[in-house]
Amino acid sequence: MYEPIRTKSVHTMADGAGFPHRTRDEELDIQLAGHLSALLAVTDELGLEEPAERIAAQIARLRGTPPVRHAGLSGAGTDALHRRAHSLAGRALVVAASRADTTVAVLAAGRMDAHAAALDELRLVGAH
Repeated sequence: MYEPIRTKSVHTMADGAGFPHRTRDEELDIQLAGHLSALLAVTDELGLEEPAERIAAQIARLRGTPPVRHAGLSGAGTDALHRRAHSLAGRALVVAASRADTTVAVLAAGRMDAHAAALDELRLVGAH
């Protein structure tokens, strides 16, 4: 009734040749380094040198090379920068936790706390 398929499927890759394969850990490292790089840019813009150096060290560890840093300013207000940094640190924390990177998880949680405290302080100053 049905004739068997005699040719290879067009959906089959030829032994995976030419297709880059990464492990889950490699993908998470790339994602984590990306979140940390974005956090580094905001941290640099806020002028927070010591936290920026700690973040840069973790990016270098993940990528095997120091991050490229630039002095490009977004022109955003301090409040917006702290909100963005808090969000980016949260994303980094989630990825760090999923790959069991305690060092980055502790760093990201500390940055979240610092930016939350800065936002609270800005609200208090603005309320007076």
